[in-house]
Amino acid sequence: MRNERGDAARRGGILLLLPLQVALMTGLGLLITIPLAGRWPLSAEDGVNRAFAAHRGQGATELSQWLSLLASTQSVIGLSLLCVAALLLLPRVAWRREAAFLALSVAAQSTVFLLVTLVVERSRPDVPHLDPAPPTSSFPSGHVGAATALFGGLATIAATRLHGVRRVLAVGALALIPVAVALSRLYRGMHHPSDVLGGLLNGACTLFVVGYALLLPARSRRDDASRSGTTRDAALPATRTPADVDTATDAGDDPEGLRAGQVVVVRHPHSCDDELAERVRSVLSDRGHPDQVWTQTSADDPSGGLTARIGDTGTTLVVACGGDGTVRACAEVLAGTDIALAVVPCGTGNLLARNLRLPADPATALDAALCGRTTRIDTGRLSGDRLEPARFTVMAGAGLDAAMVRDASDRLKERVGWAAYVVSAVGHLRDPRMRLSIRLDGGAALERRARMVVIGNVGTLQGGLSLLPDARPDSGRLDMVLLDPRGAAGWLVAAGHVMSRALPGRAAAATGTPAGAVAGGALEYFNAARIDIRFGRPQPRELDGDAVASGSDLTAEVEPGALRLCLPTPRPRVAASASEGDAVTTAG
Repeated sequence: MRNERGDAARRGGILLLLPLQVALMTGLGLLITIPLAGRWPLSAEDGVNRAFAAHRGQGATELSQWLSLLASTQSVIGLSLLCVAALLLLPRVAWRREAAFLALSVAAQSTVFLLVTLVVERSRPDVPHLDPAPPTSSFPSGHVGAATALFGGLATIAATRLHGVRRVLAVGALALIPVAVALSRLYRGMHHPSDVLGGLLNGACTLFVVGYALLLPARSRRDDASRSGTTRDAALPATRTPADVDTATDAGDDPEGLRAGQVVVVRHPHSCDDELAERVRSVLSDRGHPDQVWTQTSADDPSGGLTARIGDTGTTLVVACGGDGTVRACAEVLAGTDIALAVVPCGTGNLLARNLRLPADPATALDAALCGRTTRIDTGRLSGDRLEPARFTVMAGAGLDAAMVRDASDRLKERVGWAAYVVSAVGHLRDPRMRLSIRLDGGAALERRARMVVIGNVGTLQGGLSLLPDARPDSGRLDMVLLDPRGAAGWLVAAGHVMSRALPGRAAAATGTPAGAVAGGALEYFNAARIDIRFGRPQPRELDGDAVASGSDLTAEVEPGALRLCLPTPRPRVAASASEGDAVTTAG
């Protein structure tokens, strides 16, 4: 049950991509209205609108009026309520997930639309309008976005619930409605072509995010139940993803588990409140660790004086209650020792915990880890000019992502969590590209340009986005990606490439991908035990989500198996066959 709740929480965490969707749609709108305005293909849009206006007829006008009415705010709200009620009342067993998916998709699309129009201002086409012009921006089309969310949502439900000819007919008919609405808005002179494309994109992204969070778990369980002779945890993914740590590897496991001894709890004062601290204290006592010493982190000492507290005291376990910064500070002290580290993920990002598939609830994560086994994982070691050598467990980087970390508002992070980084990143999208020279394992220099460089011990970001699909914390290697999109199209291709890895079945296909450029050159991947980088000029740098001093040099080296970590007992692994995803349970 705990595993199911943890997986559900992780799956629901992808909803936090909606703020990123707001940022992407806003950025696209600003590109269309400012730097790209008047350039091809946008310069040809007026001709499209004039062509529609010149060929208006009574029949087409009446049809377009009906379609626009169908996608109006009042109609979408009314139809959504009716459909939600039908999903809950008509089936013998209420389709609660589907009803929630449809309602949330329509509401989320509308919210994203309204937030984007607060920033983007685009006038309507310069042709006669057949409808009163609403006060909102022409980009993106609200009618088209709402139609995509509603009728595209119904098409998604039909695709997952219906079978045979009925499914084909229903999905085809419902999917055509948003396209017809888009054409009607062009015909009536209310939007530019790029506005309706923006509406389609906004609605489609919303359906992807909400559907992944709400519909995929139910679909997976139904598929599992339909397979004969297969028994496995319904919350277990169908294939092993690169974020999984192979805790069954004999070389890394410690079958003896933890020895009795003193436990040092390192507590971040803001992330770990009094209630959580009491839960942590109770879990430790219940699992046979009553001898506890608590210490608190500070800005000057992020490990809470851990070095002094573990010396000659018989300490066998350190518990890090905080985010990735607190975990990194503890790992800095514990790397190379036999003292185990347990993670209580209660910070802003918690990327190490996400990649290790720990339960989302902090106290539950600790309890599961203490009931499991200890495993050794790699750490990275970073050095450079104006930078004292320091370890990292998650990622280090320079350029855009480091500037984003440096300039993220602390107040906003407290209110909206990691979405504050998205807001910060928008302000740096137009930062100049970096010149850099790269040496992998002492090889020849590779000259590149990029907007950011990320070196990872693990590879998955918030929301399940796989930035470094081959990165594993027990591989004895570090993975690196350069991000260098060119223009708005490049950003969209790069974002689409990364987001597509979260689609069902894509995570497994991503593993084993050879190093090199993908997404039209917007992303380039490398892999090495040692990475040396020299920048053309000083760049902002970050270490496990904490900004460090800017500089011109960066060296990252892997320390194989340096950190002893407490992890939950591995669940049975599932191997997918080549035919239709049939699954068999294998030993964990």
